[in-house]
Amino acid sequence: MHSAAELKQLKEAAAEAAAAQVTDGMIVGLGSGSTATLAVKALGLRVARGLRITGIPTSEDTAQLARELSIPLSTLGEHSRIDVTIDGADEVELGTLNLIKGLGGALLREKIVASATARFVIIVDETKLVKQLGARNPVPVEITPFGWQLTDGKLRALGAKPELRKRPGGEAFLTDGGNYILDCSFGLIPSSAELDKELNRTVGVVEHGLFIGMTSQVIIGTPGGLKTL
Repeated sequence: MHSAAELKQLKEAAAEAAAAQVTDGMIVGLGSGSTATLAVKALGLRVARGLRITGIPTSEDTAQLARELSIPLSTLGEHSRIDVTIDGADEVELGTLNLIKGLGGALLREKIVASATARFVIIVDETKLVKQLGARNPVPVEITPFGWQLTDGKLRALGAKPELRKRPGGEAFLTDGGNYILDCSFGLIPSSAELDKELNRTVGVVEHGLFIGMTSQVIIGTPGGLKTL
């Protein structure tokens, strides 16, 4: 097992390698979560040294950090095509590079940005690699608060064990879009493409954390150095 400090070092190495791929003039999607934050900080250092980029943030937290680092920001309304997006993932399926994302709660904006991106680069430590999605984590499903109990029932009918995400105080977690998240445990997912379709057909579901066929590259921090898939 790696210590928290060791994992952070592995993630930092992966984040720096991803940030090094960004070149002058690029439109860059800025991911959310602890690992993506390291990439935003690495980009901030390069911007301070003269790199000219425009960032498209995937969450309010990332936007705030980018402003603190003087990374110029814009919107998808201004830039419908993004050159590269750097983000983290909760699980990466070996072979397919399909992902589970959204444990940080920004999955809707992350997926919108990923869908507009030419190169979607994922940075992880080796603990996030799995042979089959669902091995360790639930699939976060963003849903409308209106009638959420009905949506919960529909997801149970698909074989999920949904749990309403809550804040430490006990109130429901709200996404940047004002929605709820149901963390849906499915166990090992035999076909993530099939589950993707089922979730997309479910009324009340806004978006979900299965990212299928979107990943261009995964950079993995390992004790033996960086690996790329």
